[in-house]
Amino acid sequence: MTATKIDFKRELRELYAPAREPSLVEVPDLAFLMIDGHGDPNTAPEFSEAIEALYTVAYAAKFAIKGAPGGIDYRVMPLEGVFWTADMSTFATGERSVWDWTLMIMQPDQVTSGVFGEARATASAKKALDAIGRMRLEVFAEGLAAQVLHIGPYAAEGPTIQRLHAFIAEQGYERSGRHHEIYLSDPRRSAPEGLKTVLRQPVAGVRPSAESDLVRQGVVPGRRGR
Repeated sequence: MTATKIDFKRELRELYAPAREPSLVEVPDLAFLMIDGHGDPNTAPEFSEAIEALYTVAYAAKFAIKGAPGGIDYRVMPLEGVFWTADMSTFATGERSVWDWTLMIMQPDQVTSGVFGEARATASAKKALDAIGRMRLEVFAEGLAAQVLHIGPYAAEGPTIQRLHAFIAEQGYERSGRHHEIYLSDPRRSAPEGLKTVLRQPVAGVRPSAESDLVRQGVVPGRRGR
């Protein structure tokens, strides 16, 4: 029996296809393969090893789901990263060697803890990567966030991040949580100036007048019982 094809990037287009102007989005809870690490993403060996480990397990899970009874066929989702430092006020301009990060790839509901365990075992048999042993399957809760599409080199994200932060303040919010990036382009196949990256920042602390506007726009649900 042919597996049902599903395009999760299309089904979640509001999360994976934002505009080049900042906007607000309500991010649902989603499951991810995750690996934690520390250091400059451009130079830290554990960063590149984590990427290889994530994709190896993600593809093992994909093929296990595709071959199962009533299975689905889907493209492995893009690599994502959550980054933070002790002082987030200097994040966009600070030294990347002090960054902490979590790299991750979104997984469909069909990837259960059992499927994950089998996929990790399959991946470990193929590649001797320590990062596979540190990987976990976990639900990531982000909630209301601001996001924008950045086109260009990763090193040139600073002004776009600052523009995103300014938008958050203009909407009456404060930044909450960690800086989130979604890599829509393969840097091995795209020129640096053509790289597409979703930049996302969770928000909190909306002022009452701004919340009323957002409820009318349908961005956030209304609250009862006030």
